[in-house]
Parts: sequence; C-alpha cells; structure tokens
Amino acid sequence: MRRAEVVRVTRRWLGTPYQHQASLKHVGCDCLGLVRGVWRELYGSEPETPPPYRADWAETGSEETLLNAAARHLTPIPTDQFKPGDVLLFRMSADACVKHAAIVSACDEPQARIIHAYWGRACVESWLGPWWRRRLAFAFSFPGVKD
Repeated sequence: MRRAEVVRVTRRWLGTPYQHQASLKHVGCDCLGLVRGVWRELYGSEPETPPPYRADWAETGSEETLLNAAARHLTPIPTDQFKPGDVLLFRMSADACVKHAAIVSACDEPQARIIHAYWGRACVESWLGPWWRRRLAFAFSFPGVKD
C-alpha cells in the first residue's frame, strides 16, 4: 500500500463531526476514531476494540493506553522522519499521557499538515505548526506502507 492511498482515504473523513468515542465516517469520530476508521478502510477489521474512555482519561490516569495500543499495531519511526500517511501521537502537557492522534497529510513547505478530529468541531486538516510540534511525542507508520 502506498502513502498516497493512506492520505486519500484519510481525506475522505474531512468534515466528519467530532463525536467522542465514535468512528463512523461522515457521522462522527474523535481522533482515535479517525485512525480506527482509516485502519478499517485500509486493512478490514480492527485488530482490537478500544475500551470505553472518558474525554479526560489521559489527564486522570497514568497508563499510556493510546501509546501502548499504537505500539502493538503500528510501526514506530523517529518523530523527525514522519511522512504523509504516518500517525502522530501528542501529549497535551509534558507530564500527561499521550492523548491525541493525527495522520500526516503533507510534508511540503512551509509546514507539514495533519488530519485529525478536533474536539468540539470536526475532522479537519491543520498546519503542524509550533504548538503541535511542541506536543509531538511519537510517530508511527501503518503496517506495510511504502513510499
């Protein structure tokens, strides 16, 4: 599978309303739901079902639930080597668990762009500007993705 296919599939989710714990294109999704939905379109069924989670789960717990799940099913890469189609994980503060996920949509100048489900809004494409880069904690590729 090519990176362009991952980005094409992900872009079809743009405009999907934000809905906590949802993963249905054009109906509702959160950031994890976006990654789960893209996985289903690329590979078929999901490798595991996430447990129920609250919106504040990463602030109140100490277990790296999202990071551990990503490590079980995605291929880790250095955070300075991501490419379109890769999955990025973010910490909202230095002492918090990983809480947010996005899929890289472009790496051209002046800044890379990500697609993610943005709380209170929708699945959007955003610049990966300084605010997001400061919070970038981990990067992964989908299995078997080629340039």
